[in-house]
Amino acid sequence: MSEQQDPIKVMVVDDHPMWRDAVARDLSESGFEVVATAGDGEQAVRRAKAAAPDVLVLDLNLPAKPGVQVCRELVGHNPALRVLVLSASGEHADVLEAVKSGATGYLLKSASTEELLDAVRRTAVGDPVFTPGLAGLVLGEYRRLASEPAPAPDTDEPGAPRLTDRETEVLRLVAKGLSYKQIAERLVISHRTVQNHVQNTLGKLQLHNRVELVRYAIERGLDDE
Repeated sequence: MSEQQDPIKVMVVDDHPMWRDAVARDLSESGFEVVATAGDGEQAVRRAKAAAPDVLVLDLNLPAKPGVQVCRELVGHNPALRVLVLSASGEHADVLEAVKSGATGYLLKSASTEELLDAVRRTAVGDPVFTPGLAGLVLGEYRRLASEPAPAPDTDEPGAPRLTDRETEVLRLVAKGLSYKQIAERLVISHRTVQNHVQNTLGKLQLHNRVELVRYAIERGLDDE
């Protein structure tokens, strides 16, 4: 028997009460624990800090404070927070701004309830989840960011952290934009093992999240191998 896992704690932020309530209800009925909701940006920041959700389902178009600013402040406050943007806009500029502000994923509001539930589950474990067509855009942006100089651990120095062959292999697939599930299937290992390799790699390289990891890998050309 597998051990009982605690429900994923989710907070829903949207300025439309009916939409917000419907999303919160769908999540609750599917076994998520909805720890808070908010209708504007200021409220979202305040309540998220108090409720400490695992995943923030966030609309970008908010009164009082825009969604990207909410995302930036909350991820800055708690880097472990996962943010899934749920937006009516598929504009590329909006998607890229959300990712730069710390969002893990970006889903359009035209998504089905099943797609949303799956997206929240995957976001909770750190998978980047994007509405089809947007993932390539984001990877392209990672590449652009990676071409800019960024302070990163210099692994060419003696005593620099050494990655195992398997960790390097997982890192290369992460850089190519594969989800943890796809990596697990390709390498014939469990989803949890992939997560462990990623966590170990983050620790060794002193990086904080998957975005930094992808950037690190692309800087070293791992996505082209």
